[in-house]
Amino acid sequence: MTEPIIKFDKVIKRYGDHVVLDELDFEVAPGEKVTIIGPSGSGKSTVLRILMTLETISDGVVYVGGEPLWHEKSASGELAPASEAHLRNMRRELGMVFQQFNLFPHMTVLRNITEAPMSVLKLSRQEAVQRARELLELVGLTEHADKYPGQLSGGQQQRVGIARALAMRPRIMLFDEPTSALDPELVGEVLNVIGRLAAEHELTMLLVTHEMRFAREVSDRVCFFDNGKIREQGKPEEIFTNPKEQRTRDFLKAVLEG
Repeated sequence: MTEPIIKFDKVIKRYGDHVVLDELDFEVAPGEKVTIIGPSGSGKSTVLRILMTLETISDGVVYVGGEPLWHEKSASGELAPASEAHLRNMRRELGMVFQQFNLFPHMTVLRNITEAPMSVLKLSRQEAVQRARELLELVGLTEHADKYPGQLSGGQQQRVGIARALAMRPRIMLFDEPTSALDPELVGEVLNVIGRLAAEHELTMLLVTHEMRFAREVSDRVCFFDNGKIREQGKPEEIFTNPKEQRTRDFLKAVLEG
């Protein structure tokens, strides 16, 4: 068996008395495309935010590429809280596309994509620009390189966000409701880009979405979260056609009919 590239081992996340993740055990294999579905507040986005080190964990261990994310191994082999340097190093494995586009409004599209590779990866400007132009071609925005985010539609801005995340050459891409802030007619253009990434690249992808038809098409596995736990998981056709759990059936009925 291949070692998982993502592993949550009995992970607990709580805010005061409110438990968001309840001893979560969860693994993703290298190159696997996994979609997390579930009601609001079920812990879906918290999984992604923990992986991006935007949220700490209360207990348990998270592994990325076989290395503890929120811990470091001491000389004696014990796990100790991670240093900022360790977290910074681990973040390079992951790219994230958020609900909001989070582009720098005062920078052109091209500079939004080249800034991090130059400052973090120390790429030369020529290398960073070449990489950015290749990615703009990938997301269908070659002609918009010199525009500012405010001159683009929401769908175009989100595609720039995808290119910006890919520019760091992560092994894992995380998508947190990437179409939820878009007008309905712009959703398709973003999903098409994500679908091409899934089909044509060896990236590991973890996607949180309410777009059930898309989840069915793009995923190797679908996980239904409820109250901080995985209630059911399986191949898309199993989950969407013949879910075993009543809670999953109720959720899908509400979403698909809504």
